[in-house]
Parts: sequence; structure tokens; C-alpha cells
Amino acid sequence: MKKQQTKINNSLLNIITPMGLEIKRNSLVIGENTGKIYGVVKYPQKVDYGWLSKITNIPSSVVSITFKPIDNGSFIESLSRSVIHNRSTAESARDPLTQKRAEKAAIDGEKIMVQIDQAGETVGLMSINIMPISKDETTFDKIRRKTESTSAMLGCKLRGLANLQKEGFKMLSPFYSMEESIEQILGRIIPLSTFVGGFPFSSSGYNDNAGYYIGKDTAGGLIIVDPWKRGDDRTNTNMVIMGIAGTGKSTAVKHLALSEYMTGTKIIFLDPESEYKEMTKKLGGDWINAGGGKGGRINPLQVRPTPRDDENEENKLYKNEDGNGMGDLALYLKNLEIFFSLYIPSLTDMQKAILKDCLIQLYKEFNINWTTDITKLNNEDFPIMSDLYQLIMKKAKEIEAKNTPDENNIYLQLSLLLKDIAYGSDSFLWNGHSTINTISNCICLDTHDLQNTSDSIKRAQYFLLLNWCWQEMSRDREEKVLLIADEAYLLIDPNVPQSLVFLRNVEKRSRKYEAAVGIISHSVVDFLDPSIKNYGQALLDIPCIKLLFGTDGKNLQETKALYDLTEAETELLASKKRGNALMMIGAKRLQVKFEIAQWRFDYFGKAGGR
Repeated sequence: MKKQQTKINNSLLNIITPMGLEIKRNSLVIGENTGKIYGVVKYPQKVDYGWLSKITNIPSSVVSITFKPIDNGSFIESLSRSVIHNRSTAESARDPLTQKRAEKAAIDGEKIMVQIDQAGETVGLMSINIMPISKDETTFDKIRRKTESTSAMLGCKLRGLANLQKEGFKMLSPFYSMEESIEQILGRIIPLSTFVGGFPFSSSGYNDNAGYYIGKDTAGGLIIVDPWKRGDDRTNTNMVIMGIAGTGKSTAVKHLALSEYMTGTKIIFLDPESEYKEMTKKLGGDWINAGGGKGGRINPLQVRPTPRDDENEENKLYKNEDGNGMGDLALYLKNLEIFFSLYIPSLTDMQKAILKDCLIQLYKEFNINWTTDITKLNNEDFPIMSDLYQLIMKKAKEIEAKNTPDENNIYLQLSLLLKDIAYGSDSFLWNGHSTINTISNCICLDTHDLQNTSDSIKRAQYFLLLNWCWQEMSRDREEKVLLIADEAYLLIDPNVPQSLVFLRNVEKRSRKYEAAVGIISHSVVDFLDPSIKNYGQALLDIPCIKLLFGTDGKNLQETKALYDLTEAETELLASKKRGNALMMIGAKRLQVKFEIAQWRFDYFGKAGGR
């Protein structure tokens, strides 16, 4: 019979074969890496659950564990003789130390005998090899010392396998079988429960089995998260990132945003500090000056289509028998009420009612009514602020013709309040047709030019931008869109909490549109003011992913109470260690250390995130 020739898989050989291998007396060189093989020659008498996982999870090390079952009968006989010998030694020894050690050994031996004989415990010969490895000598020395100290803390004694590095490497490698010379040195009889209870295959870190790298935990384990994963306690992809300046918050945000962009997610930055301008341009994105630039104007009077939560109602208008129902115009008028309240907080209820009546009349003059299909209109088909001002002035003059005193002429009062937005210093921002236009998957709405304006202008513009962002997020139910709202405290106005309500509703509804919101701010205290706590706290509670960086003072106290932090978690935040944060993924909590590759920083730019 002709012998069948085995085909060699060269591709597999290329994968598992080292680029180069140099064996030394006490170390070895594998390709560009230096390593050293250790063996465990002594174990503690008592171990805790998971003790082996502390050895197998030493950073930058490779560990091999072999367990070879042995005959229980012969082992029990040997163990029985050992117990008898230790009992005799304990009785005859004059040295108290020798006596105590012999007594302890006899008691431990009897316990193991009971486990094996009565409980059917399996025993075996266990050998552990550890190889710390690194590219440079300095790092290698640190890892080597870390390996030795970790083993010593567990009560294990390591031995450097001098002149046996080659054999140790063979035993460590998955493509070699047991090395007898190493087994004779390292083999120790261990109950199977001690091996299994050590959880040698458990790993530190966090892994969704999809997604991307976030950072490392305290044990050096990788944290790999898929923010879009659903199930169990994870119902949305919303994020909240809090921390004082200088703790690495901006770096983390850019790290997450870049990772999302690389996986195909559309990123929208609301950027009050021009921190994301360079990053957006390096990614070939759309940078838009939303603080008064020619290409960044949003016409507040342009009615925007309202997304429906029910897919069957996409083209359906909500109207009653009279035709006056919840169509796009009716829904958008509610947004306009919030906008004008943010811009002019002093508006009275009567002025708001008159203003709403004027808006409805103005839209009618532009052939826009309750049943108009907004999606068929262009930007130029909508009125602008000067049109509204002229309509109100026309009505004011009609009232004046009736010799009505100025203090009773509400139209005149409104015209004075709106003159600035129509023809004054605020007209550059809002008086005109919308010019904002985007084509890329990375959009930065830069509002830095607004920082020297009043809070009312900033809040009103921020609210308009959020409306525009929500339209982008809800346009396609299958497109992943992440809105990163930096300096989100700018939306907070105790007198007009509707802006926070709007953002809260966006967080709640975003999961239906494969979208998410990232709330970025310095302090949770801003959101927990008694006047807006009902809305502000929801913004911090709803997100399933939370990153809490260092903080102190009242903010630390509020954070501890809000998220029910343990003492250890509170100390982590109080330490304000740069690049370290407490990460919450659903109900899971872990400390994350952001170790980011240098090539990523090349995308981040110089503004923040350094």
C-alpha cells in the first residue's frame, strides 16, 4: 500500500514560526523581543478562588499550565505514610517551630486524603511556566520584576530555568508536547479542585467580542467595547463623560470619536471651544462656523420635518377634522416657542401668544399651512426674521392708527424686542436662509465665535443646532450617528428647561434611529440644580455608557450620591489621575486607563486632548 504523503501548510508555518530565535543561558531573544522562562517550584498551602488568574493575567507575559492526572491509589498510600511521619515528628520534636510545621502538614495531608478517598477528588501533576517578554531592555526589566513580585505576593516561588531556556520555550509553545526535563523540576502534585478553582482561563479586562479598543483595566487587561451592542442592561448607545479640566477628558472623547468614525459611524461635534476643528479637517470632514459664518447659518423660521417613531407613519400628518393638528408646522411651532424663550427670556405669556399668532399668519403668506409637505420645499421657500419683523411692525402701525398708547401696543413691544434679530447685531446669525450643508461622515459645528456673546444667544443657537442635529440623526434609521455635545452645560437655563427636555427626549428616542448622544461637561452639579434636576438628572441617568474622570469638592459628593459610588471608586475620582477614569457599561463598573497609540494623537490636533 502506497504511503500517503502529508502536505505541509507553509502559511501556518509562517504564522507560528518566530522570525528569529536566540537561546541564552538565562534568557532568549524571539524576533525583536527579549524574554525569560521561569518555572513555579513552590505553591502556597492555602489559595483563594481565582488565584491562578492572577498569574495568567500578568501584563506582557505568556503562561503555560499543564495538568497531568495521576493514579489516586498510589498517591493516597504515599500521602498516608507522609501523615504518619509528620505526626511522629510533631510528637518527638523539641523545636516548637518544627513541631508546629509538622502538625500543620499532618492536618493538611488528612484533609486531602478525605477529599480524594471519600469525595473522589482527582489529583495530578501540575507545571507552570511563565515568560515575561518585551521589545526593549528597560521595559523587560520592569515586566520581569512585576512577574516576580506578583508570584511572591501569591506565595509562589519562581525559579529561572538556567541552561533550560530552550526546553522551557518548547513547553511554553503550543506546538510542542510535554518536556520531561522541565516536568521533573516543576511538577507538583495538586488536587484538581485547586487547579480548576484557580480559574486559570479567566481574563481581566472587558470584551464585547466586537467593537474597538478603549483602554486597559488595572490588571492590564484590554477593554474592548461595542457601544452599539444591545441586550440585558444595555438599551442604548448614549454616553456621558464628566471630569474637570486636565484629567484627560478631551483625549478620551477624541479617542472614542475616532474609533467610531473608523467603524463607519457618522460623527457630529457640537464644539464651543474649537477643540475638534483640526481633527475634523484631518479626517476630511465638514468644519462649519456655526457662530456666524456664511456657511453655517440656520434659519430659525425654516420648518424642519419631524421624524415619526412609528415607521408606518412617516408620510402621515397628524391632524384633526378641522385640519389643525400635529403636522410638521404645528410641531415646529413648539420648537419656535422654546427658541424665542431662550433668546428673549423676558417674554410675557401675552407676547408669546401674539408672536405665535404672527408666525402662523407669516407662514400662510408663504403658502405654508398645517398640511404642507415640508420635504418638498427648498431653503428659500421659508420666511426669515426680517419678514417676521415687518409683519409685526405692520400690525403695530395698524394699532397706532387707532391712537392706542404705546404701553398697550404689544406688537410695538414685540417689534422692539425683535429688531436686533432682524436688522441689528444678532441679524448676522439668524436673519437669512439656511446655508448649512454637509457631505461627509464627520461634521464639526463650531460655535467658538459665540463665546463672547450673551448666554441667551448661546443657548438659543445651541438649541437650533440640536434641532438640526436631530434631523440628521433621524433621517436614516439604519445609519449610525453619534452626536457629541461638548460643554453641554450651555443648554442649561433654569427659566427655560424645555431645552433640556428636548435633549432628554433625543436621548430617549435616539435608539429607535440607530443614533446616540454623548453629553460632555465638567460637572454634574450643573445638571442637578433643584430648578432643573428633573430634566438634568435624566441626561446623566439615561446613557448606558458613562466615563467619570477626576473631580473634587461638591461635584465629587454629587457624583458619589448620583451613581452610588463605593469608597474605592470615590478615591479614584478624588485622585484626579490624568488618563484614568471610572467606566460604567450598563451595570458593569471598571477602572480604565487610557493608553493611546501615538498615531491617534496625530489626528487629535493641538486644541485640547494633549
